[in-house]
Amino acid sequence: MGICGDCKAQPKIEAKQLGGNRATLFVYATEGLENMAFIANAISLVTYFYGYMNFSLTKSSTTLTNFMGTAFLLTLVGGFISDTYLSRFKTCVIFASIELIGYVLLTVQAHLPDLRPFPCKNVSPDQRNQLCENASTGQLAILYGGIYLIALGTSGVKAALPALGADQFDEKDPKEASQLSSFFNWFMFSLTIGAMFGVTFVVWISTNKGWDWAFGVCTIAVLFAAVFVCMGKSLYRHNIPKGSPLLRFLQVFVAAYRNRKLAIPDNAGELHEIQSDKEAALHNEIIQRTEQFRFLDRAAVAIRSDDASSTIPQGPWRLCTVTQVEETKILIRMLPIIFSTVFMNTCMAQLQTFSIQQSTTMDTDLFGFKIPSASIPIIPLLFMFILIPIYDKILVPIARKITGIPTGIRHLQRIAVGLVLSAVSMAVAGVVETWRKSVAFQHNMVDSTEPLPISVFWLGLQYAIFGAADMFSVVGLLEFFYEESSDGMKSLSTAISWCSIAFGYFLSSVVVEVVNKVSGGWLASNNLNRDKLNYFYWLLSVLSVLNLGIYVMCASWYKYKKVEVKEDDLSKDTKA
Repeated sequence: MGICGDCKAQPKIEAKQLGGNRATLFVYATEGLENMAFIANAISLVTYFYGYMNFSLTKSSTTLTNFMGTAFLLTLVGGFISDTYLSRFKTCVIFASIELIGYVLLTVQAHLPDLRPFPCKNVSPDQRNQLCENASTGQLAILYGGIYLIALGTSGVKAALPALGADQFDEKDPKEASQLSSFFNWFMFSLTIGAMFGVTFVVWISTNKGWDWAFGVCTIAVLFAAVFVCMGKSLYRHNIPKGSPLLRFLQVFVAAYRNRKLAIPDNAGELHEIQSDKEAALHNEIIQRTEQFRFLDRAAVAIRSDDASSTIPQGPWRLCTVTQVEETKILIRMLPIIFSTVFMNTCMAQLQTFSIQQSTTMDTDLFGFKIPSASIPIIPLLFMFILIPIYDKILVPIARKITGIPTGIRHLQRIAVGLVLSAVSMAVAGVVETWRKSVAFQHNMVDSTEPLPISVFWLGLQYAIFGAADMFSVVGLLEFFYEESSDGMKSLSTAISWCSIAFGYFLSSVVVEVVNKVSGGWLASNNLNRDKLNYFYWLLSVLSVLNLGIYVMCASWYKYKKVEVKEDDLSKDTKA
């Protein structure tokens, strides 16, 4: 059963004795260690592709964004498995084991020279195609096998781990509801601490000791992440998989179509709802009917006997409960929200790739110490490290007193703040890049490989603003999708929130290609001093403002769910 061994069912323990802040400590530790490895590679793999696998600048960026996009898109697989077949705990352990194998492959390849091409260093961008050896098919197979095993492994962890932590709090309990809100903030805080070690400690190792050592450290980090999540097993409130949410969605659409000729009763009490003990065992909440997407309500219309005194028994493909129908409506309402946040993550992908490349052309001296280019993201991480505790301990309590909302402000409002800051960050990035290029031309260093006389820390302006945007939007999305989803699709909903990042990375590759073609080659050169990256950043800023307008319309249309809570909490259990 992966790293933690035989995960048999533990003895039944009173649910109130489980969970809480004590249990989430293991979740925080797991997230910090796993994210240390993941972010270190997300930031610096582009330099490994470019300097050690001899990819071109464009291919290096595209390969990284495709890897990142795949990692977040595959969270749907992890979320589906967690909700349908396994508990969130088991999903975390199994997928962490898969991720561990991927890091082992990359460690071996980086350590053995025969498994990669001869590194192409200190060669001008214009001469790389003629002088650099290309990676062989076998070498590429090991590389892609390693990075996509990591993508698959981290996807399962990212889908199940936030939901596992959130399960430790009862959102129907007023006291635990506020603790649940804080959990997502501190989950982001642990993610940030892990990322800080990743972009400093791990990046320093890759720069000074070699990539084999760096991948080795990542391997050990993921190993200990799996150990930590297993250590908390006896303290967790474990979820019981409730069957495939996708199957339930499909049943609603099929039943609504088959009942399309039936009239929808005016009295909502006449629609079919959870009644039997078997049905009740799968739900601890009854979701109230809403007026949106009324055509789906036909799935809950029962066919009555000729004398209308009773209903005719029907299967799940002909008759669904109102809760099941509303569960499907929730998913439909969520989709515009997730799609309207995709573009922000496209901007994030551009910062993670082009800003690193910008930093290689700038002065990285800090009091006589050379800062590795891949460590520049420490600036927004430090900003988030300071801002998250202030937000959770000071701003949220103040806002809570004003609004009466446990989270201080609504989730959708928090996401909107992140989108505004994202647009500002792109505009600032365009200004900084314009200045950087002007320095290159003023000192006649357009084609030089020497660093420009401009400090790399000017990139910190755009990074710091985007770091704040990330804190608002990512945490807002995670909390929104977890709390708004039904009990039977918590992991899948968490995965959907990560998919915004996945689509952003994939769209990033498309945007670069389209902009290159339409603009006549703004980003076509391997020389940033001759490219028009500043124009590209400003274009992203304008598009971000337009995207914000679309998001506001989607958020205004969204209706928060209302539930009727059953007395007995049947969704939590101590069985793993």
